Amino acid sequence: MSYNCMIRKGIGILGLFFILLPLRADEGMWLLPLIRELNMDRMEQLGCELTAKEIYNHDAASLKDVIGSLDHGSCTAGLISGEGLILTNRHCGLDEIQSHSSPERNYLLDGFWAMTKEEELPNPGKTISFVVSMEDVTDRVLGMVHHEMTETERDNEIEQVSETIIKEATDETHYEAIVLPFYEGNIYYLVLLETFRDVRLVAAPPESIGRFGGDTDNWEWPRHNADFCLMRIYSSPDGTPAEYSPDNIPYNSSTYLPVSTRGYSENDFTMVMGYPGTTDRYLTSARVREIAEIENVNRIRIRKSAIELIEKDMLTSDRVRIQYTAKHSHLSNYYKYSIGQNRGIYLLNVVERRKAQEEEFRYWISEIPERIEKYGDVIEEMDEVIRERKEMENALSYIEEVFLLHKAVEIYDFALTAIPLYFNRLGFGNDEDEPEEYINEMRETSVNFFRDFNPSTDRKIASALINQYAMHVDPIYFPGIFSTIHKKYKSDIDRYLEHLYRKSVFTDRERFDKFLQDPKHKILIKDPAFLGAFAIYSTYFQILAEYEILEDRYFSASRRYQEGLIEMYPDSSFYPDANSSLRLSYGTISGYKARDAVRYDYYTTLSGVMEKEDPENRDYTVPQLLKDLWRKKNYSPYSKDSLMRVCFLTNLDTSGGNSGSPVLNSRGEVIGLNFDGNWESMSGDIIFEPYYQRSICVDVRYILFLIDHFAGAGHLIKEMDLHD
Repeated sequence: MSYNCMIRKGIGILGLFFILLPLRADEGMWLLPLIRELNMDRMEQLGCELTAKEIYNHDAASLKDVIGSLDHGSCTAGLISGEGLILTNRHCGLDEIQSHSSPERNYLLDGFWAMTKEEELPNPGKTISFVVSMEDVTDRVLGMVHHEMTETERDNEIEQVSETIIKEATDETHYEAIVLPFYEGNIYYLVLLETFRDVRLVAAPPESIGRFGGDTDNWEWPRHNADFCLMRIYSSPDGTPAEYSPDNIPYNSSTYLPVSTRGYSENDFTMVMGYPGTTDRYLTSARVREIAEIENVNRIRIRKSAIELIEKDMLTSDRVRIQYTAKHSHLSNYYKYSIGQNRGIYLLNVVERRKAQEEEFRYWISEIPERIEKYGDVIEEMDEVIRERKEMENALSYIEEVFLLHKAVEIYDFALTAIPLYFNRLGFGNDEDEPEEYINEMRETSVNFFRDFNPSTDRKIASALINQYAMHVDPIYFPGIFSTIHKKYKSDIDRYLEHLYRKSVFTDRERFDKFLQDPKHKILIKDPAFLGAFAIYSTYFQILAEYEILEDRYFSASRRYQEGLIEMYPDSSFYPDANSSLRLSYGTISGYKARDAVRYDYYTTLSGVMEKEDPENRDYTVPQLLKDLWRKKNYSPYSKDSLMRVCFLTNLDTSGGNSGSPVLNSRGEVIGLNFDGNWESMSGDIIFEPYYQRSICVDVRYILFLIDHFAGAGHLIKEMDLHD
């Protein structure tokens, strides 16, 4: 399922590897309860020294207990001390680093190092979850499901049964649970989680180290940035999860990851465990084409415009730079990814290869009448749905990118927070609904919004993207703001926006606070931002209502397609697509040949940082202290020679959500931290290419060196279990 469809539908399509032949070695994001049967023999051949039970055991301590999911799937983190210290990527903590920054105390630019636990910074809303157990509940979930059900009836039945299973699993415990579908809803697992809600910022390197290379080097190799940060889990005094409190204590854990200072060599075994977000490796040719030609093209066009405007304003103001650093990072990351994914789709001829797979499937169906009856129309049905929804898909991708989910323009999404209050004031909703609850929620949301909001920047983005929407979306999917612009402002978008940002209560902190003192619905129905948000919101759900009818047809057909593919290759081992559940990927340390006459080594060094240095380019500035340390070559005890390795490559199968996954050696010791993929593998969520696909990792020895020698925070290293 696409980047956008995942969000629209929740847990969506899960599938098989695109070619559906016996899997090539080391490919796959594997479910932990199944590795004993499917993977351990191969892992041992590559050098793994761990047993299956040391990796996953629901009755005793294992690696599953020390690999956490940040914010329910946004990133991964590893527990590396008995006092709750966790290691993840700097970009996974970027929102938190930004929230604590100001022009006077710029942790984004200068870094942050807590020298005592009292200096560690709380982060309201930040969570980390650890898997307690995973249980196959397929028979129970699908027990009352039958083929005659509509998709809605099927979903309702599964939801009701899942709610019962979750309630039984969590009653009288502090655990959370979720029932997740795998293999397109052919398999279901109950995942029991322990979620901690007091996660504090401990350390983060300065931008010139943690983001060295900036957007230029993003998704590229060779790489030279130390993309890491440290946080700490706090619990109640009895060790159970708790909301933030000064009375909480560092989480005490008897199980945590050891850290290796021994290093690695090419072809050494390595693995990651983490929470990859989504992959789509079984999609039909028509769906791949839809992603490339609609979703990616729109995302590239929209984000390019927004990014350019943000960058101009960031150059003129330190405050705007702090306000928009995280937003810029989020927008630019998938902007460049989408460019790379389309490049990979075309260069690797993915559409034609999927067509070949479909022809093989059709031939297999034709051999037996029963197969024709069961599977004969599935590909044609999916293709027909994609044809019918083309203009809807285009409009939805624009609304989501510009206004709602990814909100390049922020003001309308913020104004939507008033909708519950608006309907409450009109007398709708439950009798027990108190308006004060809605007002308090709006007030809480406004704190972060206004802290990171610059009306001038947002207005410029709105002007550019509303114009784009008008140019590229079918007019039947225009929200009501276009009628307002045409009738009231004579089609002048900038006049409309000038009025909106000058008058709306949602664009100014003082006006907003005054409104909350006496929030009358009459104010809302005259407010241009609220009216615009309401119009966009209404249009979005009108489109979705029609879109989801088609989507039900698509999901029904794709589930049968997957069922047929499994039946077609009964002797093959398959892994389900990623869905933010805990997975394992294994492989080796490995360089690669990028193209003719270009072969990349498997690691980079600190000398490469100095070679890239450019004092005139913010992305390539180097702190003086780091240059001094490099000249002295005193890397002990984190290097046994005159080289300090910075980053390295593995052929692990990873995706978004694996950011922050600890990279482990054959003994389960941390040797690095996964943070990116190479440019040649950007189509990896759709197709795995073993010759090109590499995960980019920061060497843990460089991390230790920076903590100790650069920051002088050796007390943090003393918490860790270092293995030489």
